[in-house]
Amino acid sequence: MPQIEQLAATYSSQIFWLLITFGLVFFIVGRGMVPRVMNTVALRDDQIAGDLAAAQAARDEADAREADWRQRENENRAAAQALVGEAKLASGAETEAKLAVAQQRVDARLVEAEQRISGARDAAMQEIEAVASSAAQDITQRLAGIAVPPESAQAAVRRALADG
Repeated sequence: MPQIEQLAATYSSQIFWLLITFGLVFFIVGRGMVPRVMNTVALRDDQIAGDLAAAQAARDEADAREADWRQRENENRAAAQALVGEAKLASGAETEAKLAVAQQRVDARLVEAEQRISGARDAAMQEIEAVASSAAQDITQRLAGIAVPPESAQAAVRRALADG
């Protein structure tokens, strides 16, 4: 059969060119381009890993700085609270001293006022006694027609006021 005999001649030439084409593709792509692409991928992976390491280091440093800042902030806040407490104590002591001075002045004025009131009360009582003894003398003179000496009238008025 002649068709079968042609197969070997036709296929052998096609297989030859197929091997040459695959060989060229293997050497050009496999040996030339793939290592370059793999090298680029490896460099990119290294760069990404380096960037991630730098970012992590920067983050760790930022966290450390933040912790230091928070510690300083807490110390400053505590110091400020201490200053405020001291100021309150000093202000309280100063206010108490001023209040004590003001209380002493008020007490002195109160004692002075009580003395004036006591003096006015004594003067009023003496005036009341004088008016009452004068009225008692006039009343006894008019009603009984008896002249009562002023000392007796004052003694009677004093007894009546002390009892009353």
